Amino acid sequence: MDSSEPKLYLLDYGAGNVRSLANSITKLGYSFEWINSPEDFDKADKLIFPGVGAFGSAVRNLRDKKLFEPLKKYVASGRPYFGICIGMQILFRESAEVKDLHKDEDFDVESSYGLGLIDWDIQMFHNHHTGSDGVTEYKSVPHMGWNTVEFIRGEDRIPSSLEGLSSSASYYFVHSYRATYAPAEPRISQPGFRKRIVACLDVRANDQGDLVVTKGDQYDVREKDDPTAPKTSSGPGNSRAVRNLGKPVALAKRYYDSGADEICLLNITSFRNSPLHDQPMLVVVREAAAQIFVPLTIGGGIKDTVDPDGTKRTALEVAGGYFRAGADKVSIGSEAVIAVEKYMATGSKDGSSAIEQIAKAYGSQAVVVSIDPKRVYIDVAELTGYSGRYRHEIIVGSKAISSSEEEKGKAWWYQCTVSGGRELRELSVLELVRGVQDLGAGEILVNSIDRDGTGRGFDLDLINLIRKKSRIPVVASSGAGSPEHFSIVFEQTGVEAALAAGIFHRREVEISAVKQKCAEDRILVRTDI
Repeated sequence: MDSSEPKLYLLDYGAGNVRSLANSITKLGYSFEWINSPEDFDKADKLIFPGVGAFGSAVRNLRDKKLFEPLKKYVASGRPYFGICIGMQILFRESAEVKDLHKDEDFDVESSYGLGLIDWDIQMFHNHHTGSDGVTEYKSVPHMGWNTVEFIRGEDRIPSSLEGLSSSASYYFVHSYRATYAPAEPRISQPGFRKRIVACLDVRANDQGDLVVTKGDQYDVREKDDPTAPKTSSGPGNSRAVRNLGKPVALAKRYYDSGADEICLLNITSFRNSPLHDQPMLVVVREAAAQIFVPLTIGGGIKDTVDPDGTKRTALEVAGGYFRAGADKVSIGSEAVIAVEKYMATGSKDGSSAIEQIAKAYGSQAVVVSIDPKRVYIDVAELTGYSGRYRHEIIVGSKAISSSEEEKGKAWWYQCTVSGGRELRELSVLELVRGVQDLGAGEILVNSIDRDGTGRGFDLDLINLIRKKSRIPVVASSGAGSPEHFSIVFEQTGVEAALAAGIFHRREVEISAVKQKCAEDRILVRTDI
């Protein structure tokens, strides 16, 4: 960038993905400065308001930092302003998000009021629509994923520059709230929502302490014993070393270049204290975020912890560390199960769970819950008159859509697990789904212990069960072995995204092949890479 050109200025109010945005601006060849104080506004001539966050949290942070009134004055001055998501919504009069997030508790009413420069309110998307024929169609909220844009006047009727936008390109959206729009000339919009292909990297330290990408079979990430290998002090074979499928940043970059729509890094290391002390993993996140420009989800150890020196760390602090390193979303696993168990036992929310903490600060779209259910088989002969706790969740093999011949004579329900599938809980999968939605999660990642690493395809019955009962986006995972499996899960369950790991790491299946198969089957996917 030429030194004579004006710099860009980014407002630092505590947004979730400021590092992600800063990396994008740098990638485009621009320099920028942060706005941290009221006085900084005087030098700004092009201001960007970063987007990820909850409306109320953003307003409170602006007021606490005494940036609210200077921001209002700046926008009213007519100087260039680019508000991303919350940055746009804050221009309006009021947002319903604050009241929605604090339904069962007192809240600061003032935090629901925006700058008031646009005399209109922000409301949540409707998650259903009933047509004139009486049929109700449901959609997931948050609206999350790649979509197209439609120009109100048509591209050929807009006299000004389109600023590089195109109705044929894909753009990433993630929001639950919007300003309603009532066009003078109602039109039927063309479908543009793309199904997402997600590449997942399980990251952990190997026996030498280096972070590597690994993948398990039924969650076992160590190599199988080789009886022909020399014996070691720990036993026969190859000491069951951690399976090493590559370096995290290099693989993440490869998937980005190959057209992955999102990338997920899951730190499956057992944490003895706060992940904020895991500097190697934070370095991986920073380096990956600087090289990939699709949404990046980080999981692992996002919970309340106590450091060896007695310092307490909240889940919100841990998530904030990941966001500052470059993450766009965080994934919560076992802690979600424990939180729902507590919620069901007490019948009320107290705001202490990791889901609630992060959703209230950064918005529900920033919180992914990763679940690890396992089948529990029931004797088919006992189903007649069965009135147990899980009666509404039972899958009968003879009516299932993805059962093997052996399974057709069985019935089952799905039980939740924690600790990487090693510990069973009484909670059922639908109880967990209902609970995490109530607590404020914005997306559900559905793994399957039974299908993991099998290559048999996704557990369509599990995914279909959850998709029908979920009000938020669902990502299918575990079991994919071919491009066709992705096409099938989209067609038969309606999920918004599908994820794979091992088949991508080992190049058994390429992301391009998955998208080609989906396109052949008339499933909309992002191809403008």
